Amino acid sequence: MESMRQLKVARLVQKEIADIFLREGKNYFGNALITVTGVRISPDLSFAKIYLSLFGVKNRETLLTLIKEYQPDIRKNLGNRIKKQVRIIPEINFYIDDTMDYAERINELLKK
Repeated sequence: MESMRQLKVARLVQKEIADIFLREGKNYFGNALITVTGVRISPDLSFAKIYLSLFGVKNRETLLTLIKEYQPDIRKNLGNRIKKQVRIIPEINFYIDDTMDYAERINELLKK
């Protein structure tokens, strides 16, 4: 179970990462729609798992690889935004959130 502090930092990171993708995503990733669906923070607040939904691209794995290439730049931008609110800027890692795909598969199975 996550502590209140973890939840607050996770919400802050989610909000700021989403804003980074919204404002600067076109420069890096073209017309892809990137949505931050969730953030999980480690108990010591030093590591964040960021879950993304990727739309508007043919190959999501390729886009995820491109996002991971820009990961240091994204973390630096995140650090500039939240440096006065947290002591440690968390290391970040991105993952594809496949809950929508899972829900679609379940829906298809239920229709049969």
